[in-house]
Amino acid sequence: MTRSLLAASAAILLATIGANAQTTAPAPQPAPATSDQPATDQGAADQGSGSGQAASDDEKQAPVPFEGGQFTITQQEQYGEKVLAYDGKQLASNYDVFFEKIVKLGDVNVALFDVGDGGNQCGPASLIAWKPQGGAIQTTTVEQDECGAPPVAVSDSAIYYVPYLLPGDSKPALQWSPKEGLTTSGELTYTPEPGTDWKDVDPSKYDNIIDAFHNEAVYKAGQALLGKDMPDMATSLLVGGGTEKTASGAFYATGCVPHDCGGNDGFMAVDPAKHAVYFARRGDNGEPQAWPPVKDWPADIKKAYDNAQGSGN
Repeated sequence: MTRSLLAASAAILLATIGANAQTTAPAPQPAPATSDQPATDQGAADQGSGSGQAASDDEKQAPVPFEGGQFTITQQEQYGEKVLAYDGKQLASNYDVFFEKIVKLGDVNVALFDVGDGGNQCGPASLIAWKPQGGAIQTTTVEQDECGAPPVAVSDSAIYYVPYLLPGDSKPALQWSPKEGLTTSGELTYTPEPGTDWKDVDPSKYDNIIDAFHNEAVYKAGQALLGKDMPDMATSLLVGGGTEKTASGAFYATGCVPHDCGGNDGFMAVDPAKHAVYFARRGDNGEPQAWPPVKDWPADIKKAYDNAQGSGN
């Protein structure tokens, strides 16, 4: 994910100083992260995550020993939901259920699982499972905006969740510990790269056109047009791919809101030579909005937008 290391660093910063940090957004809508093989050593502080070597499906579904019992992930039907259970007690079910890792927070072992709908529109939620001394297995689920959990960073005493941020966003960073439960550890705000200008715009580096907002000049131009609508506009581009170019050298892309493609679609174009940006969105009321008005757009960008409308976005 774009700048996932920055997100993890922000979490560690929150763990150590509790500051209000600033960060930029990871690449929009990552696919569910791959998981490592289940580990049998419950005392390990961090037994690996999706950044390591991926295990096969059979290995991922192997029983996971934990605090005198074991987690199991089973699937009764070939295309049915998977069920996560601990010693036969069902904890969660969904189409994607994977063991992530076991971490140690103080003297408490904590198991992390990914639980989600599958597909690439939203990542999985994070399910936290632990067993208080002398008690029964406990769970809690962490998810952001009903579209997957943010990246995880682990300290000796807590698990930190750094939110995905879209342009114009500010969101709380969360932390969880066995004693305190899920709490807010700080506020993160999307910021572009300071000092970047139009000459630095390079669409060949963008996985999604939202990445253009990392550029300070593009961000400020978008902010001037969109104001408070900037996060909603960016959300309408989340499910999308690379960019295309017009004859004049401007680049553009279309996208849509996760789970609402065809109902809530977006269009964005950037013209680095003219220092201009253009946006259009079909929102909640079904009526298109544009910034600036489409009548003020250059002909080639308007044509690209019309073509996108005709193709279903």
